[in-house]
Amino acid sequence: MAFIYPELPQFFNLDQMKSEDVYNEMIAYSGKLKFLLEQRDLQQELAPASRIYTVVSVTEIGRPQSGDVAFSASVGKFKGYVSGTGWVDFN
Repeated sequence: MAFIYPELPQFFNLDQMKSEDVYNEMIAYSGKLKFLLEQRDLQQELAPASRIYTVVSVTEIGRPQSGDVAFSASVGKFKGYVSGTGWVDFN
């Protein structure tokens, strides 16, 4: 799903506007942007695994990506790869 991000408001007569009106416009803009970014984060978090491997050991997998899943036959467990953490056993 593609997101259309809000445009930053343009103020042509800024010297004639009240600072409160400019502030309110910026608050509205940042609220819309925050909402859309949170939706995108949620979409990414709920995405299924990108790849599933069956290996003797997860060390056989050269460059795993975050979200990859492997069944490690040597220990008989499913593991998931978390960027920055490494392979984590599923409970």
